Amino acid sequence: MRYSDLVERVAGEGADAWNTHYAATAARERGEDVVILSIGDPDIDTPRAVIDRAIERLEAGDTHYTPIPGRERLREAIARRHRERTGQNAEAANVMFCSGAQNALFSASMCLAGPGDEVIALEPLYPTYPATLQVTGARMVRVRAPAESGFRVDLAGLESAISARTRAIFFATPNNPSGVIVNDEEMTVIGELARRHSLWVVTDEVYAGLAPTGRVPGLAARLPEQTVTVASLSKTHAMPGWRAGWMVAPKELIEHVEELGLAMLYGLPGFIQEAALTAIGIAEQAEERTRDICARRRDFVLAALAGVPQIRCMAPAAGMFLLIDVRGCGLSGHEFMTELYREERVSILDGGAFGRDTADFVRLCFATDEASLREACVRIRRFAQRRH
Repeated sequence: MRYSDLVERVAGEGADAWNTHYAATAARERGEDVVILSIGDPDIDTPRAVIDRAIERLEAGDTHYTPIPGRERLREAIARRHRERTGQNAEAANVMFCSGAQNALFSASMCLAGPGDEVIALEPLYPTYPATLQVTGARMVRVRAPAESGFRVDLAGLESAISARTRAIFFATPNNPSGVIVNDEEMTVIGELARRHSLWVVTDEVYAGLAPTGRVPGLAARLPEQTVTVASLSKTHAMPGWRAGWMVAPKELIEHVEELGLAMLYGLPGFIQEAALTAIGIAEQAEERTRDICARRRDFVLAALAGVPQIRCMAPAAGMFLLIDVRGCGLSGHEFMTELYREERVSILDGGAFGRDTADFVRLCFATDEASLREACVRIRRFAQRRH
């Protein structure tokens, strides 16, 4: 039997990076001694008020169909929060509630590009991006953010990557895995290029609430008719399993995405939306809580791995990950990940899954309890020192 060409496009280029994580998860379920630092799933609990609201609405029978783009009150709350964060004059009609940020990115990609088009993605990039962008039939064009520059985007390289076929620029700020925040000067250049070439700019801001001020520079207010902002509650509120995300975009694009949602999801659960509304109402407190925990754990890991000459940790500006340069061990990121798990039973992620410039790095997630982090650092230090 034959399949559509789509199945090749959605297979993705970084799928192998998760094999060690899947093996570690299975081992933990068997009761084995493993430490998993390979996925950004905070170990803290969803805020109690959010859980209580979901239970209340479930018990009240809020399990029926809902409007495709999300309930009006929720969209209004998202728009209000977006205005406060970005300065863009957004309203409910500019918002589509989605099944997580990944669904929002996929929907934006499907509505902005197609066969024969090109979409630029700034490296390092999350491993789902290639499939998400290329599922449309468009070609993904990577633009480097070299390690020697501290993983800051190569703006000259971005300009030279733009062609007559380019339709959009996708990037995350703060970045996953580097934790780099695109600064105001860089954002200005990106905006000028987008304006000059009539390009969409899709910014993935799922970690924005974990930036030092809870804010990041953006283009939403400066270039509202060309900017799509994607966000969610997954990281800031420790709600990845709730699949509560959204996009803020021009009204016409939201209408197109709504039609896609009609064909794909047909609306999202009402009790989840009511819980999300509660979560947005306590966003400042929830973000501050997660931000403080991540900052404390980041500093703990940096201190625990300091002084190991074979590795070099790259301190992130925000988020819940750090990149570790493992060239001193004589190993690639994939080799380090694989051998560390085999010898020490610590699961991290191969930096090569995020792009060429991170191929000699591994990504460590520090959003877990300090006892696990302490044990993981002991094992990583021991593993690295054996390669002296």
